[in-house]
Amino acid sequence: MSSINDIIKLAKEYMPGEDLASLLKANEYAAGIHKGMKHAASGKSYLSHAQAVAHVLVSMRLDLQTVLSGILHGALKEDVKSSAKELEENFGKDVTSIVRGATKIANVRFNSKLSYQAENIRKLLLAMASDIRVLLVKLADRLVDMRTLAAFNEEDTRELAQESQDLYAPLASRLGIDWMKRELEDLSFKFLHVEEYVDLNRKIESSNAERKEYVDEVIDILKKKLAENGITDCRILGRPKHLYSIYKKIIAQQIPVEKVYDKVAFRILVHSVKECYEALGVMHANWAPVTHRIRDFISTPKANNYQSLHTTVVGPHERFMEVQIRTEEMDRIAVEGIAAHWAYKEGKSISKEDVKVSNWLKQLVQWLQDLKDPKEFLESVKGELYQKDVYALTPNGEVKEFPQGSTPIDFAYSIHTEVGDKCTGARVNGRIVPLKYQLQNGDLVEILTSPNQRPRRGWLSLVKSSRARSRIRGWLRKEEQEKAISVGREICERELRKHNITLKKVIKTGHIKALLKKLRCNSIDDFLSKVGTGKLTIKSVLKVMQPEEFHVESEIPIVKKKTAEFKPRKPKDDPISIEGVKGMLVKISNCCMPVPGDEIVGFITMGRGVSIHKANCHNLLATDPQRRMDVSWSNEVHTVHRAHIKVVTQNKKGMLAALGNAISEKDANIIELDARTTSNNLGLSNLVVEVENVDQLQGLLQHLRQLNGVIEAVRI
Repeated sequence: MSSINDIIKLAKEYMPGEDLASLLKANEYAAGIHKGMKHAASGKSYLSHAQAVAHVLVSMRLDLQTVLSGILHGALKEDVKSSAKELEENFGKDVTSIVRGATKIANVRFNSKLSYQAENIRKLLLAMASDIRVLLVKLADRLVDMRTLAAFNEEDTRELAQESQDLYAPLASRLGIDWMKRELEDLSFKFLHVEEYVDLNRKIESSNAERKEYVDEVIDILKKKLAENGITDCRILGRPKHLYSIYKKIIAQQIPVEKVYDKVAFRILVHSVKECYEALGVMHANWAPVTHRIRDFISTPKANNYQSLHTTVVGPHERFMEVQIRTEEMDRIAVEGIAAHWAYKEGKSISKEDVKVSNWLKQLVQWLQDLKDPKEFLESVKGELYQKDVYALTPNGEVKEFPQGSTPIDFAYSIHTEVGDKCTGARVNGRIVPLKYQLQNGDLVEILTSPNQRPRRGWLSLVKSSRARSRIRGWLRKEEQEKAISVGREICERELRKHNITLKKVIKTGHIKALLKKLRCNSIDDFLSKVGTGKLTIKSVLKVMQPEEFHVESEIPIVKKKTAEFKPRKPKDDPISIEGVKGMLVKISNCCMPVPGDEIVGFITMGRGVSIHKANCHNLLATDPQRRMDVSWSNEVHTVHRAHIKVVTQNKKGMLAALGNAISEKDANIIELDARTTSNNLGLSNLVVEVENVDQLQGLLQHLRQLNGVIEAVRI
């Protein structure tokens, strides 16, 4: 276990000008407030845990305030007799702010564990965005927890390990602290998959001698090949991949550990960028590269400032060999991450690298704030934190990271929500591409927009990034909510008119407040939305209304004829008109497939707007009359509609072709076709065709009946 003397010794190595007496003071303060306390995860004294956290931070060569915060990170816990004021008087505002941000939220209660976890992470992200040192203290705290995990029961242990794998390891990766990410993943793997961990660890250890021999041999070969090409002053390292990365490969490729040939990753460290590319050329000149595994993170660094060349080649003994090539300085940043360019010392401005990472955190927090659903929030956090695979550039050279398979829509939403909402396509490397185009590494992307564009539900199947998906879902929810409110308003107004009263009058009298309370609605919009989606029936609304005459139930006819006073208006792209409502959620019912010219009735569904049925549809006639409403076809719009027809023919050659030609002659289109021979040797074809209206459909049926060999042609 670490001691305060070990911490001070390490601090002296890189903070020669700092007064380190404050570390002793912080240790004494922590010993006093945590006296007799045990740490929940390890079961050991809380002071020893606090010292271990500080030791991790000082090993990362972080500033004095961060190390002090490590020792004091439990000072503001609910069960500790200490206050923020006392902490600030003794150790300053910076330390107090970091400790407050890193303190676990233990005194907040939510209606579910999922809500608790989501809110915990949300507040952690907010604290991190204001000072990234909060995250570093939390990461060190979690790493020590995982290293010393012993006192928790199995369920709590697995929960802690799962959170470490899903949240903390990706966060460490995002900050570029690769060693911490790998250790957190391996420790999580150890507790989440006990048997697999023990078995894999045993097999890897049993092959250590053979692997060392292979590594030494390959290093000698690499040095010789590089020297032949003038690269003599370099370092070559070969390190085993961590267990969890090997396990993931075994699962993904469904192979035994013996078949995983690239268990070792080689690293070539040179002195200049020029030598990096020269070394890559040597690798590819001597061994066949796996083309889709070549990555250039020098010309396009990752968001955490990681730079390196990656390649995989079929190396000595025909074994896959993963190689990373970079300079010594790039390697330092790759290993230490954000700590490699730390800039929180007094009198020193924050480096542009720190600003870059901090800005990413702030942007992450900004767009996550709009996500209210705990499940969606947690899924979005995980999706945003996991390592990205595609790196594309804006016209001004800014690098954007995306999951593999991302499209211009993902790129557009990474710029701004409004740009995403209006995206119509993109110009990639000077060539216009559609929305379904998949971004490639190094693509230069310019987003094309239109003021008339809006998000579509189909976009959800095209996007890969959590940000884009959540923004599209949010827009769709908002649109559906607005339409539902509009439908609900029309329904209420229609029914209230029967009692010589208007919704506006009800609101003005103040009666609406009592109505909302009785119906358990949060607002007028919530009330109208529930009526519009069918969650509240107008019958139940009238029952709770005053005066008493509203309690009288009136029968609503199944189909109500239009009167002259109602002149429906509608958007130009909407084939259905509903009295008093514009842009409503409307769906043509598949059971009866009405087409323009058919007499139709609308039915208010539960959460899916209004479904349109033929007036004599048996499914409609079986529904609650209170949820039916007047609808009509628009005369302004000409769109195609589906109709189901049945054709009985003689069973002879060329009959199907004749049917197809006849349907085409009438400007109709076949969408579905199910043809078979009946038991009495007749041909039976069930078809779904697209037509504009009932007149075209009747003309089509008449034309089919006149064909030689057709016995019957009817609409179903």
